[in-house]
Amino acid sequence: MTLADIRAAEATISDSILLTGCNKSRTLSEICSCDIWIKSENLQFTSTFKERGALNRLHALSPEERQRGVVAMSAGNHAQGVAYHAKRLGIPATILMPIGTPMVKIENTRRHSAEVIISGQTLEDAGRFARELCKTRGMTFIHPYDDRLIMAGQGTIALEMLAAVPDLDVLVVPIGGGGLISGVAVAAKSLKPDVKIVGVQAQLYPSMYNAVRNEHLPMRGDTLAEGIAVKAPGEITRQIVRELVDDIVLVTEDQLERAVAMLISIEKTVVEGAGAAGLAAVLATPDRLAGQKVGLILSGGNIDTRLIASVLTRELAREGRLTQLTLDIADRAGQLAAVSALLAEAGANIIEVSHQRTFSALPAKATLLELVIETRDRAHLADILAKLAAAGLVARCG
Repeated sequence: MTLADIRAAEATISDSILLTGCNKSRTLSEICSCDIWIKSENLQFTSTFKERGALNRLHALSPEERQRGVVAMSAGNHAQGVAYHAKRLGIPATILMPIGTPMVKIENTRRHSAEVIISGQTLEDAGRFARELCKTRGMTFIHPYDDRLIMAGQGTIALEMLAAVPDLDVLVVPIGGGGLISGVAVAAKSLKPDVKIVGVQAQLYPSMYNAVRNEHLPMRGDTLAEGIAVKAPGEITRQIVRELVDDIVLVTEDQLERAVAMLISIEKTVVEGAGAAGLAAVLATPDRLAGQKVGLILSGGNIDTRLIASVLTRELAREGRLTQLTLDIADRAGQLAAVSALLAEAGANIIEVSHQRTFSALPAKATLLELVIETRDRAHLADILAKLAAAGLVARCG
């Protein structure tokens, strides 16, 4: 794959893909001590960059291949890109998705008239079934990342970013199977050889990290970034990553959650866990990028609303703005009112209240009072705990 391939992909897809903005975030730049430029691929029609590569690949099909249709395996975003553009081009599409794929991604794929089959515990399991289906139905397999036409389509993002901000020093890119970072790295290094390419993986799924560093870190569990939870990176992509990617950073689930919450609260933009991975990496390693111009790709925005609510409330808890308190109080009239009055005087807002009389080790004349309160910050919470203690009430957090 060369810059010419990526230029050709740009010419092929430009009429059908949104030229998303690449804008500076003043607030995130101040927080991270570097200039943060955000490429908002979560604003594509399918809320993901994946439709770039999918469209480029679909355009390469012969008339006979178009008539027979295509099969793809995906944890959600590649599925939507293939389904949407296959429908536009009149190509039948069947999508294999692993068990556990977020419902929002499944429903959005079905909305584009694709046949959706849920099969396999992992993306790799779904991929094996997809290849079998291609053989039995005579359809063409559209790989989500290990395909040069797919990579070339994804690489058009780098062309747009460097056209908008030519003096970017670093591009921070999420890595699943490696299609996005491979295309971006080829395009960016061809145009600006001194630009640094930093990949990001969820700590729970460090597949590319293991492959290029000859490590054997475990891969397991449910990650917020299911879009990049790939156990086996591509054969082509890992060679490009070895050659062109300068570093790979692993981020924790807490860091991913914080990044999702910050992008919602600061940038007023919704991203999924994989889409927030770049910001998570910058927040995790602030010193290494200080003073530089950093480009982040918000690769997708397909996240369940229930999960957004959970991420936001968990972040409030981490910031000390939402706290569960447990107090032992006498089981007699007026005790709850007294606690409520003290909290109100201290400026706390009571969100939830519950008593536990039966399932506790307290004496029969005592009760366990559980409260969820809202405070301004950790300092405010500490002040409230001190006032409760001064009143003879010992509160336990958590």
